[in-house]
Amino acid sequence: MSIPYVYDTGALIAVDQNDRRMWAIHHLAIEEGRRLLVPAVVVGQAWRDPRRQARLGRFLHSCEVVPVGLELAKAAGVLCGKAGTGDVVDAIVVVIALAYGAIVFTSDPDDIMRLSAASEVKPGLVVRRL
Repeated sequence: MSIPYVYDTGALIAVDQNDRRMWAIHHLAIEEGRRLLVPAVVVGQAWRDPRRQARLGRFLHSCEVVPVGLELAKAAGVLCGKAGTGDVVDAIVVVIALAYGAIVFTSDPDDIMRLSAASEVKPGLVVRRL
């Protein structure tokens, strides 16, 4: 069984800008049968104009969009408090990645690693910079 991937907003922006490296990562992940997770709030952060984001729309059809309910939102808020940050979207990415044992693909690895360290979950997250 393959380790899942969680994509943050930077990954979606890279896809939207037709970044070849991100597309290669994604296609290889599909071939390997990985679960590809995108928190719903990440979609909200990246989605702006469906007339101009057809590529991103197609990409999202190959991913599992993870809803953010009350318990996940609370866990993200607690993690923000521990890390001393206010970025709830990054905290949700971290909470989901920890829950699924996933690798995070991000354009902002420093913030993701800070949140991961604050979670005190061992081993910490594997984070890949885009």
